[in-house]
Amino acid sequence: MKIGFLSLGCPKNLVDGEVMLGLAEQAGHEITNDASNADVLVVNTCAFIDSAKQESIDAILEMAEQKKSGACRTLIVTGCLGERYREELKREIPEIDVVLGTGEVPEIVSALSGTKGQRSKVREAAAVPLTLYKKPTYLYDAATPRHLSTPRHFAYVKVAEGCDYTCSFCIIPTLRGAYRSRTADSIVTEARNLAARGVKELILISQDTTFYGNDRGERGALARLLRELNGVDGLEWIRLLYLYPTTITDDTLAAMAECEKVCRYVDLPLQHASAAVLERMRRPGNRASYDKLLARIRERVPGVTLRTTFIAGYPGETEAEFDELRAFVRDTEFDHVGVFTYSHEEGTRAYSADDDVTPPVKRRRRDQLMEMQKGIVARAQARRVGQRVRVLVDGPSGEHRLVVQGRLAGQAPEIDPVVFFTESDPDELIPGTFVEGEVVAAREYDLVVSPVLSLVEAPSG
Repeated sequence: MKIGFLSLGCPKNLVDGEVMLGLAEQAGHEITNDASNADVLVVNTCAFIDSAKQESIDAILEMAEQKKSGACRTLIVTGCLGERYREELKREIPEIDVVLGTGEVPEIVSALSGTKGQRSKVREAAAVPLTLYKKPTYLYDAATPRHLSTPRHFAYVKVAEGCDYTCSFCIIPTLRGAYRSRTADSIVTEARNLAARGVKELILISQDTTFYGNDRGERGALARLLRELNGVDGLEWIRLLYLYPTTITDDTLAAMAECEKVCRYVDLPLQHASAAVLERMRRPGNRASYDKLLARIRERVPGVTLRTTFIAGYPGETEAEFDELRAFVRDTEFDHVGVFTYSHEEGTRAYSADDDVTPPVKRRRRDQLMEMQKGIVARAQARRVGQRVRVLVDGPSGEHRLVVQGRLAGQAPEIDPVVFFTESDPDELIPGTFVEGEVVAAREYDLVVSPVLSLVEAPSG
């Protein structure tokens, strides 16, 4: 059958989608980008916050309409929304034939063949509460087939699944289960396989990447893994996403500083800076401990790029507490900052609190933080003009097809600003190649680079 697949949400969800596609291909099915020509449509959903849920629902409804008018005869919903609201989805959108949760990735094969596994069956609406459902335990390995949906020169690799934290605003531990690490052998084997397919940038992900191995009693496991991956032929960049304030160890920072392929890039979602708000969030730390942590990172990893995210408008957040956050952002001068307005999610600990910060105040606070960050970035970008940089070419820009874009080691794909080249020579600026260039201008968050010399050949094969 021809399978049309739409994946929404974070890179962790994307990897689940790629595994499902790989399993479908292994079973003899064909992947198509034309939804109107698909026999089966699959929507891999996100349910982290309200906007993500709405995007997922809109996508399901769109595919339901496609099912009515096209070749499609089966509509499958997978991912976090399916795990969280499976009975509601089936009841409200009868066009859905199968709902698979986050722990049912392998069941995509039986769902495509028209047979439903026991856990694929829709639960009764009046059944067990969400918090008492059996939590997922599935974890893929190096032998699991994957159909990469990213550009062929970079790929995400899950080093672990699930989460053990109890952050009051987050539903992920319920949807994804307890933290469980893959073995280092499995990850390194997968990395070698991906490098052989032309992948130049490996992006390690999990709910807390710096906790890797701790659940298995393997202290220092991430540093050892980075050093092993640094020796994989063909890889040029190794990037870590989703680090946690209390699990960033000195040996991990040392590996980041010493391994030439490991990007000096720390993605550290801090969520807030007010001690009172962090306590209500059930998050560790305060302004003083965060200042100490960031100083330690910058000292041990010279030239590091710091990325973080914050939540504006958490229940009970006062103007004084928000001012603490503003002062922290102003003083720290992060390289990249993302700000979300608080989303009041059922099933979380915070849901019992009064969502007392009004939507306009949430938006104002978010906008104030982002406006401040815009000024910080503008000053930093101006200082880069005239510097020589190494850029990974990503290909034609989505904004301007005649303009080629790329990224520095301090820019992660899809979430950070980019580099635009002043030239678009297809013989030089080939996706997957590394190019040396000079920064000639800054355009808000993005940089403009004049290419000088190709350093690494394009992936073969």
